[in-house]
Amino acid sequence: MLTVIATYRATPESAQTVADVLARHAAISEQEPGCRQFLAHQAVDDPARFFLYETYDSVEAFEAHRASRHFKENIEAKLASLLIEREWHMCSAPLRTEP
Repeated sequence: MLTVIATYRATPESAQTVADVLARHAAISEQEPGCRQFLAHQAVDDPARFFLYETYDSVEAFEAHRASRHFKENIEAKLASLLIEREWHMCSAPLRTEP
């Protein structure tokens, strides 16, 4: 399992557009094979800041997501130019101890 955590910061005037696109993108992304969860959040104290929490079955499933038509249309074509910052990290499965 792979978790991806991303943070986006939009220009203040584009925050609502980014929120709308991310809502649609998250819904489509969760339908992909290998995507277990795709959550997009907007910060309460700074509406221009967004946090994405994505879970995939594998690195290959995440790579397929990034190669998808909707990723290219929503993230690369629509959102990238509206963002001041964009950062993401691939993380291992959650760390847990056995009870």
